Amino acid sequence: MKKRVVAILMATVVAVGLLAGCGSKGENGGEASTEEGKVINIYSWNDEFRERLEAVYPEVESTSKDGTVTTLKDGTEIHWIINPNQDGVYQQKLDEALMKQADADTDDKVDIFLSETDYVYKYTDAEADAAMPLKDLGIDPDKDLADQYDFTRTTASDADGVQRGSTWQCCPGTMVYRRDIAKEVFGTDDPTAVGEKVKDWDTMKQTAEELKQKGYYAFASYADTFRLYGNNISDSWVKDGDTKVTVDPMIMQWINDSKEWLDAGYLNPTVKGQWNDDWNKAMGSQSKVFAFLFPAWGIDFTLKPNWDGEDGVWAVTNPPQEYNWGGSYIHVATGTDNPEHAKDIILSMTAKKDNLLKISQDYSDFTNTKSGMQEAANDDATYGSEFLGGQNPFQYFAPVAENIKIAPLSAYDQGCVELLQNSFSDYFQGEVDFEKAKSNFETAIKRNVILTLQRLFGQNNVWNEQILTQGAL
Repeated sequence: MKKRVVAILMATVVAVGLLAGCGSKGENGGEASTEEGKVINIYSWNDEFRERLEAVYPEVESTSKDGTVTTLKDGTEIHWIINPNQDGVYQQKLDEALMKQADADTDDKVDIFLSETDYVYKYTDAEADAAMPLKDLGIDPDKDLADQYDFTRTTASDADGVQRGSTWQCCPGTMVYRRDIAKEVFGTDDPTAVGEKVKDWDTMKQTAEELKQKGYYAFASYADTFRLYGNNISDSWVKDGDTKVTVDPMIMQWINDSKEWLDAGYLNPTVKGQWNDDWNKAMGSQSKVFAFLFPAWGIDFTLKPNWDGEDGVWAVTNPPQEYNWGGSYIHVATGTDNPEHAKDIILSMTAKKDNLLKISQDYSDFTNTKSGMQEAANDDATYGSEFLGGQNPFQYFAPVAENIKIAPLSAYDQGCVELLQNSFSDYFQGEVDFEKAKSNFETAIKRNVILTLQRLFGQNNVWNEQILTQGAL
């Protein structure tokens, strides 16, 4: 399996088709516009960016009660178009809007959109021309964004190194653990001591056995460890110009280890994957789960809302393997009629250290200035977390961020990651054998392409039968 591939016919057509007709600089777009529009349409999958913009962007005047419209001091309205990220819904809605960009009325054009690391490559592709180069907006990345972490700038760039997006976020991952369980099992809850118990996978496995003997699970789900393996792949899921999905040996290692850990009793067998009710409950006070692997946003956005106990029970330490999880990248859509507003928003939200430090204080985000995060790591009084009992988590985030090297990306990462995890969940649970799980993954990949083609070109298109009859291997 580690060298097997799944054929995806027309992968290049899908990539181009999703973004075709985005428009080009000239009439009604880019720097050729002489008058800014009255509506800035921003596409995202949640309110995270809106909340942070409202907190630090000085031009904000007010926001409607339902959160759909933010009015700026000059009267311009930001319209927030929000669709869920799950199952590719957000990308589908965004792609449909981008395909209409060239012919859309001025106030209906996409002006700014966000992407995640799992699919940022799709939108920064130079040939697709969905996201404008920052330099075309008058932003000099080497000067204006010099304090950003290098890997975030690389992630937001096309294959030629042209930066086409920026982010306020850097998402180094740590391990967040229960102090009460640590004290019971290890006799200490000190982050440094616990860090030694989880410093690498071999040590983590021994620690998982200790936890098991006391009636606890190391992690909630096999999905919890995926990002640590996935961030260390050698080849992208789909290489440029290729039409096949490649499963990296590191992903195969995750499959093998996940099966071993679940069978050994180190993971909660009732928690199947992430982002479901059982996973959320595993973060509660009655749970027997010792730890979760989260970046800063995971603590604030996911763990904290699901915790029903007192503050100070959770603490942060180093993970068994360095990783990055997530990151929301801000792009300016080619064809926007608001290039000056967009430039100002990007600089204010991703280049001004004081604004980013305020976001870190207000939302516990690990933000994207190297100098700022070093300040935060050394300022326990300001950046100590009430939820973490006063611990300053930036002390652990900062060294991980310095060492992150982004894994090879492709336009299809989100779909591949989700479909692989879904397909092999049944194998982990003992409901199908390995070969059946592999076959289910191959079928899911092909079906996903067909559904995309049907959405773009109608139910009866020439490629459907070709994909089904080609054979996966």
